[in-house]
Amino acid sequence: MKDGSLSDVYSRSFGAGPRRVLAVHCSLAHSGAWRGLADALQDEITLTAFDMYSHGRSPDWDETGDYQTANVEAGLALLEAEPEPVDLIGHSFGATVALRMAQARPEKVRSLVLIEPVLFAVTRAEAPELQAALEAQEAPFNALFQAGEVEQATRLFNRMWGTGEPKWSDLPEPARAAMVRAMQAVPKSYEVLYLDTKGVLEPGALAPVEMPVLLLSGAESQPVMPLINEGLARRLTQARCEVVEGAGHMLPITHAGITAGLLNRFWSDLG
Repeated sequence: MKDGSLSDVYSRSFGAGPRRVLAVHCSLAHSGAWRGLADALQDEITLTAFDMYSHGRSPDWDETGDYQTANVEAGLALLEAEPEPVDLIGHSFGATVALRMAQARPEKVRSLVLIEPVLFAVTRAEAPELQAALEAQEAPFNALFQAGEVEQATRLFNRMWGTGEPKWSDLPEPARAAMVRAMQAVPKSYEVLYLDTKGVLEPGALAPVEMPVLLLSGAESQPVMPLINEGLARRLTQARCEVVEGAGHMLPITHAGITAGLLNRFWSDLG
């Protein structure tokens, strides 16, 4: 994206319902990851999603600035194009992008849904032992990535955060290649996610996020995830947390129908 243009960032829309929704996918996925959720709500929503840089049909990130901010700016350009405030959804890394979008332009966001936001700076500060255990689990991935073994690193990352099925060896080669391509950018957000270099958690930083917020986590996900949601909820004025039983990190894909039901109830409560 240059000079506010989205000409090089791919986006698509699903459904034709009256509620306008903007969604930001997780790392190693693409905008099509929202299809199941959109199908479950097709009569209620029109969902627009974009491929983050280095993902899907969007170009590779040019490494200007930081990766999260590049995607925040891409999302804000879409948000600005909406004639009325929208319901904003983000999953995993995409949830951290969505949070900063809502922080930057709260008047354009009617409600915010954060699904498993990976803002690990929360648990670094508030649950250091659990966070240390997670980072120990991530160490083999980091070692492989630093050694240039990007495909093997991607395989480990997918095993840790993905759905578990299909297995890496059973994925089509284009799908594996797309994830390896995306992985080149993912670890470069360490400072933003783990050290909060954008100051999202600083006192008062989230004050602009006054709209209703729903934070979702999967009961079978990493133990830090509900704690991140609870830590964010304490910093927000209108937030509530819910845990989806039987779901892992990829709950908007593996449990699209249940997630859709939770969103529909959340939005209905808004009036």
